[in-house]
Amino acid sequence: FLDYEPGDYVVNPKNKTWGIGQIQSIINNKVTVNFVNVGKKVINIKVITLEKTEKLSKHNLKNIAEELLDTFIQAG
Repeated sequence: FLDYEPGDYVVNPKNKTWGIGQIQSIINNKVTVNFVNVGKKVINIKVITLEKTEKLSKHNLKNIAEELLDTFIQAG
């Protein structure tokens, strides 16, 4: 179990194409996250463990771009 706080940056490992998100609020096991590519989502952290990450940077954007490219190539 990770400790999350509003303002933390996270990714959803099951949906990496959502991009990096910033935690908006936490109520019990429900974390509201505003993701770059899909907007606001409410995540049940008993079901999905979000991974903390750093704020968007050129390095992170490059890694995300490479992951997305790999995903699209694999999808064929």
